[in-house]
Amino acid sequence: MMNDIGYKNGVYSMEYSDAMRNRLKRIEGQIRGILGMMERGETCESMVTQLNAVRSAVDRLSLYIVGSNLEMCIRDEISSGESKEHIIADAVELLMKVR
Repeated sequence: MMNDIGYKNGVYSMEYSDAMRNRLKRIEGQIRGILGMMERGETCESMVTQLNAVRSAVDRLSLYIVGSNLEMCIRDEISSGESKEHIIADAVELLMKVR
């Protein structure tokens, strides 16, 4: 079920799309695959390759979520006629946390 969009308790809530959830499910599958690799005693090189793929997928998902949130917030601010400066600062702060 999706969250309601809007400003609550000083923070914008986010609507998470099916595409976002699907990306996360793919990451979950990759992690399950890595666990299977461990159980089979796969090589260190194979493990590192798969772990890097998971890290990359998580990073891309994080950026996708932040970008979508930024777009939503700016659209809300434009429609309300308020300043966008704090939203941009918040987005930059979130992007810094991603990596």
